[in-house]
Amino acid sequence: MIEKFFSPETYSMLGQWALSFCKNLLLAIIVYVIGAWLIKWAKKLFTKMLERSKVDHSLFSFLTSIVGVVLWFTLIIIIISILGIETSSFIALFASAGVAIGMALSGTLQNFAGGVMILLFKPFKVGDYIEAQGYVGTVKEIQIFNTIIRTNDAQTIIIPNGGLSTGSMKNYSTEPYRRVDLSFQCAYGSDLDQVKAAIQEIQQRNPAILQGPVADSNVVAAPWIGLSQLGESGVVVSTRSWCKSADYWAVYFYLNETVYQELKERGFMFPFNRMDVKIVTQ
Repeated sequence: MIEKFFSPETYSMLGQWALSFCKNLLLAIIVYVIGAWLIKWAKKLFTKMLERSKVDHSLFSFLTSIVGVVLWFTLIIIIISILGIETSSFIALFASAGVAIGMALSGTLQNFAGGVMILLFKPFKVGDYIEAQGYVGTVKEIQIFNTIIRTNDAQTIIIPNGGLSTGSMKNYSTEPYRRVDLSFQCAYGSDLDQVKAAIQEIQQRNPAILQGPVADSNVVAAPWIGLSQLGESGVVVSTRSWCKSADYWAVYFYLNETVYQELKERGFMFPFNRMDVKIVTQ
């Protein structure tokens, strides 16, 4: 039995297997060396691409690490395959583990994907004044999973990036100019021309209100005043005033306060809702 086991045929098979294994091992070493160099080169190229696209630094290192992990995993699978080891079981194991982790962290992964989209496409940036998910405030920090904003009354709001990246949002800081739309109601019988002249004078007195088109914008126009509605208690005069985005609230409150004070001083009445009751006696 022992003589059969150590027969020339057995030595020949062992020799062939050893020779084949050595060839595969040498090829695996060569593939590893070349693959490691290619991964290093690919990561440098990917880093330069991120630098050119000005990706946010909080996402920069994370994306580079993800690319490195994927490339190294691919290289290891190739080397295992060259050595003659079955790789389908490894791939199936990693795939099932990935599915289980994905199901357990579905909400977290959604917020992570939203954070990646926000940091890549930049619908808003730190310092922008936005309205989203029922909140209005200034963006203080953009994290991978959440965005932190500060409201006008100094509250800190943490919004998950998943809903923020897929829902509607207003960004008030992307345009350099904004239009202040206001409406004022005057009693029926008021001289409309005098009302419009008084409001126009108020608009011209404030240097923050732009008096005409500007060179760097094709939407800014001169202040506009017009009769917009015949209300239940009076006529509604609407105004449109353009200003820089930073001056929006200053112009908003200036117009409200000044129009009320000056129209009242000039004798114009601001109507209010009233009900006439007629009593019929028999």
